[in-house]
This record gives sequence, C-alpha cells and structure tokens, in this order.
Amino acid sequence: MKLAVVGKTGTGKTTISALVAQEFVRRGRSVLAVDTDPYPNLGVSLGLDAEVVRAASAVPRGLASGVAGPYMVTTAELVAQYGLATPSGVTVLHAMRAELPGQRCFCLGHASPGSVLVAALEDEADVAVVDVEEGLEHLSADHGTLSRTDCLLVVMESTRKSVLSAGRTVAVAQTLGVPWMAAVGNKARLADDGEFFASEAAAHEVPLAGVVPYDTEVVEADRAGRLVTSASSGLRDAVGAIVDMVTTGRGAR
Repeated sequence: MKLAVVGKTGTGKTTISALVAQEFVRRGRSVLAVDTDPYPNLGVSLGLDAEVVRAASAVPRGLASGVAGPYMVTTAELVAQYGLATPSGVTVLHAMRAELPGQRCFCLGHASPGSVLVAALEDEADVAVVDVEEGLEHLSADHGTLSRTDCLLVVMESTRKSVLSAGRTVAVAQTLGVPWMAAVGNKARLADDGEFFASEAAAHEVPLAGVVPYDTEVVEADRAGRLVTSASSGLRDAVGAIVDMVTTGRGAR
C-alpha cells in the first residue's frame, strides 16, 4: 500500500505522516516513509536526532526521478544505502532535498513512475507513507508521484485558507486518477471543529477519515525534537480511525 499525505504548510501533514506510519507499525506492518520536502524533518518526528537527519544522504535526483535509469541499483540496495532506521520502527528515506540556498523546484523528481525510488515504495515494505511537499507542481504531471499512490490523505486545519488549499489539491488529484482520497481534519480545538471539517470534506466530495485533536504533548515533542507519538487516548483513536479507513479503502474513488 502506498499512502501519500499532502497539505498546506503548517497543517501538520508531517506529524500526521509520522503518526499514521507508527500506527501501521503498531499493527505489525513494515513501513517505509519517504520525505519529499526540500527541507526534510519527517525523520525528526519519527525519533531521529535533527543532526542525523541533516547529515543523512538523500536519494540522488537521478535515482528518484528515473533519469539515471530504473536499474542502476536494486530497491533493496537503495533502502540499505539511503534508508534510516528510526526509534519508531519506521525506515525513512529522504528525497528531493534542497542542497543550495533558495533551491525549490523538484517537479522532475515527482514526474516519473520508472524510478527505483517508486519501485522501492512498492517492493520494500508492507506500507509506504510519502510526506509530500506543499504545492501542486508534483500533482500536475501525468503518472507522477501521486498518481502512483493507492490513497491520498489531504490534511487541513479549521481555517478558510487551509480548506481552500485542500479543495484545490483534491480537484487536481481527481484528474490524475488517484484511486481514492480522504480528508483529515487536524489540530481540532473548538467544539464545532468536527462539524466544520465534515462539512468541508462533503463540499469537496471526499470522506472525512478522522478529526485529530490538538494535543499539547505533540507540540512539546515537536519543540523538543523528539519522537512524536499518539500519547493521549483521543489522539490514538483519531489516528486509528484514519488507518482503519486507509486499510479498508473507503475513500472517494
């Protein structure tokens, strides 16, 4: 299963990616997580030291995009060379890293399904969770990263800008043949946030996979740069509901 998590910067998509990946591990699945953000930090949320993440080798662009050819290394060799074991039990790969100040465009890296990175997502773990960088560029190429996923989770906060961004992402993804998608309402604080998220998801014709409550322990873990976990029962239940939906495939098709 290949699961992509997208969302506007600040919605908490990396935290959701980390929590969902850990929930799959808790259920006995092997998980490979890929951070496609140019400035990656998914590994930190999965328990790695920030310096380890900073110093880690990213998957070379040629291998990630397929430009170097799909058979330069095997999928097992790719994971062995570039994968990092984390305290969470998830193996993380870094791709599309920005090596120069101001470097941002990684469209090519999302455009080809013939890369060894994509093959690794399919062959080297039970579940692959891809934390996708903000923006729609990676959505615009036919047969690119998101069209190769089994499920797309669109993370949003209870703000108008966030849901508008989520709606644009859903509209573009629907044109690419993503098998199914669902919305995740994150950092819920107000009593009516659940109703707001359900209404917005329905407006864009995608089901609501779950409403994740704002949790101070998550904030504290993030600030301290340590493993982010589903410590509270409310958070565990919400993440569990998301994984249940992903597992049973009850998203919008």
